[in-house]
Formats: sequence, structure tokens, C-alpha cells
Amino acid sequence: MITLALSKGRIFDETAPLLARAGITPLESPETSRKLIIGTSHPGVRIVVVRASDVPTYVQYGAAELGVAGKDVLMEHGGGGLYQPLDLGIAKCRLCVAVPAGFDYASAVRRGARLRVATKYVATAREHFASKGVHVDVIKLYGSMELAPLAGLADAIVDLVSSGGTLRANNLLEVEEIASISSRLIVNQAALKLKREEVMPVIDRLEAAVQR
Repeated sequence: MITLALSKGRIFDETAPLLARAGITPLESPETSRKLIIGTSHPGVRIVVVRASDVPTYVQYGAAELGVAGKDVLMEHGGGGLYQPLDLGIAKCRLCVAVPAGFDYASAVRRGARLRVATKYVATAREHFASKGVHVDVIKLYGSMELAPLAGLADAIVDLVSSGGTLRANNLLEVEEIASISSRLIVNQAALKLKREEVMPVIDRLEAAVQR
């Protein structure tokens, strides 16, 4: 039995059509079912429903052979012990730095100002600013990132941006793109060797579904 780790919400919604084209349809909807392990139309594949940030951990430690995770989650996790064979091309957005309108970000960076940055992507933000030689105090938040500059908690935020509508509604401007984000199929490296005959056909089916 192959276990596929998925999270609810946008990633599941956009993965479901790919799974269907690959002949893998959940027998119940994770949005309405209370079950955390769900069977599929494929007798050799089941789905485990976990938080998006936990998907790489489940796959890394072998609790799931496969998973679907956003590049943002993988960057923050570090991707250790994971094989990423396939960009699924779904859940596309950008990981960006945003500041209040009127804040001269370029000037602050040039003069070496110490910035307070609010984000849930702590490791990624630190790495990004360190590569630019910018000193930052990173403040970890889990939601409503746009509120942090408005309330005076932070000078800037690092967050996912899709249309940019939420930023504009809160008088924030995107000033820097850190990475282009989409969801990836991830595979436990040990499973790829020990369960290759079971794992590879699923990977091949999903690759064919993406290319259709």
C-alpha cells in the first residue's frame, strides 16, 4: 500500500483533478469526512490528510511514501531526505517581501538599516536577507501577516502573494520576489528504492496526468 500525504484546501482542490486523470479518486472528501486516512479508487493507494507544513515531515520519515507540498513549504523545511521528481504546476503564487506604501525599502537596505520582518517562513526569510547582507529581526506569525506593518509590529512581511489584492487592500506594496511557488510531488528516498515497483507507477501516472 502506498500512502500519499495531502493537505486540505487549495492544494487538495487542485491536486484532485490530476489524481482523477491518474485513476486515483478519493472515496470520501477530506473537506467533509472526519477521517484522516482515506481510501481511493486505486486499491494500492490511500491518502493521509495532514497540515500543509507537515507533509514533508510525513514523507521524510516514511509515514507516507509520497506527498504534495508547495515549494514554499519545502524551502522552509529544507527538503532533507526528499526526492522531488515532479513540478505539478498547481497552486501557483509568489513568495514576496512587502512593505507599507511610503516605506523606502530600497533606501533602508542600502543604508544597512535593521528591519523587523513578520512571516511564518522564518528560515527562508533569514536566508534571503542574509544573502543580501541585510540585518533583520524575524517575528514569527501564523496568520493575517498584512496586519503586522499596519499595527507597527514590523517594517516588512514575507508572505505568499497571488493576485496582490490583499496587499493593495491593506496599503502594502510588493517590493521583492523571493521565489516563484508551485506544488511539487515529493517522494521518500528510501521508499523509492525499497518499494520502487509500487511507487514508480504512481509517479508515472501523475507525470502523464500533468502533461495532458
